[in-house]
This record gives sequence, structure tokens and C-alpha cells, in this order.
Amino acid sequence: MKLSSIPNIKFLDSNNFFLIAGPCAIESEEMAFKIAERVIELSEKLEIPYIFKGSFKKANRSRLDSFTGIGDEKALSILSKIRKHFKVPVTTDIHNIHDADFAAKYVDILQIPAFLVRQTDLLVAAAKTKKVVNLKKGQFMSPESMQFAVNKIIDSGNKNVMITDRGTMFGYQDLVVDFRAIPTMKTYATTILDVTHSLQKPNQNSGITGGLPSMIETIAKAGVVNNVDGLFIETHPEPSKALSDGKNMIPLDNLDKLLSKLVAIRKTINSF
Repeated sequence: MKLSSIPNIKFLDSNNFFLIAGPCAIESEEMAFKIAERVIELSEKLEIPYIFKGSFKKANRSRLDSFTGIGDEKALSILSKIRKHFKVPVTTDIHNIHDADFAAKYVDILQIPAFLVRQTDLLVAAAKTKKVVNLKKGQFMSPESMQFAVNKIIDSGNKNVMITDRGTMFGYQDLVVDFRAIPTMKTYATTILDVTHSLQKPNQNSGITGGLPSMIETIAKAGVVNNVDGLFIETHPEPSKALSDGKNMIPLDNLDKLLSKLVAIRKTINSF
């Protein structure tokens, strides 16, 4: 897939990785716009192709009382407003076949959650919208097995497909990033490393996912060194107050320093 197939994406000639970033979930219009404005400012300064991300609903929750969203249409409308106001592409995840056509009216990229990436009907529905489809690698899947998920999209008449690695299960409560996966999956499709979700500590006794945000820089650097096409990083002005996945997000104020280091690394790698 060529990034140029994504509407409104800029800086394609910068030889940088591209960035998918935003909050885990859309909590409010004010919060979403604050994050978008800041990340766009950084992406323009550093010439990073940028895609805004926000989940319009959170269907995969451990507990019934966990936050799931502010309302599907309300959240999708906020994503659409960001798309139009800032003229950047936007993405969100979908969870069932009915979500595909519904969400496609508001966003440029449909993301398939890792737990659902083998659900054929869902992948076919996403492919048929003709939107770019981003397949999150299942925590339970090998890199090689992702070629079959990619083929489901292509065989459904849509060549605009990407893969995102988000770690592999290691025991019950940990994830490990196998960096051998990047060159393997790049032979199938444009490949992204989900830095923040790779640092989750799932299945905690509290029913609330934990995380290791102190390792964000380490994982992100390793991804850039290994020539990943894009990075996926969730961010929030105050992760401790985020309504979803706050344990593994990077504070918005820390993103500038991180991205500046990563861009410098990519420039060095490109010089060889």
C-alpha cells in the first residue's frame, strides 16, 4: 500500500516513519482537539506524516463497568470534525460488520482490533468499504500468519491494507515485541509498530489493564532502527485521568522529546 492513497496525509517525501497517534478513546471534543492540535504541530515541525487516532467505542473491556464511549455517532462526528478542521486523515477501530459502513462515513482508515483479526466476515466488510484497512496482529498469532489476514483484504478487492504489531502474549500478564516480525510482515504489507499497546500488562486481578510506559522510548527506538514503516503511539494530556488505557500512554507534553529523538535515529539509519 502507498501512503499517498490516504487522503490529506503530508510529508511523504520526508523519508520519515509515519505516525498514528491520539487518545485511546474519544472522551470529549475538547480533549480530542487539544491532542490533535499538539501532535499536528509536532508532525509539521518534524515532517512526520500523521494520522489522528481515536476509538469511537471500546468494545473489548474486562469489566462491565469499564468506560466504553460517549456515544457512537457523537464520537465519530468528533473524528470527522478533526479530519475536516485540521485536514489530516483519521482512523478508528471497528468491532462488528455493522460498524464497517457506519464508521467508514467518518474516517479514512478502519482498524481491526488484534483480538478480531481472524474474523473473516469483519475483515471482508472492512475491505468492501474501500477504505484503508489496518490489521492489528493478534497477540496469539505469529508474524507469518498475518499474510492470510492481509490476503482476506486483498482477495475482497481492496489493496489498501496495513499490519500493526502490538506484541505477543508471554504468559498470562505480559507481552513481548519480537522485532523479527517487522521485516517478515513488511513482505506482506506496510508495517506499523504499536508502541504503547505492546507495553500493556493485561489480565490484572483488578480487571484493569496495566502497563510499562517507562519502556515507550526503548520500544519506539528499536522499531525505528529496524525500519518499521510507521509508529502507533497513544497519548493523553493526563494519562492518569484517561478513561481507557491510561497505564500505557505517553503524556502529551513528553511527545516532542520522544519524536525528535526518533526522527534523528531514522535520519541516521537512512544515511547508511
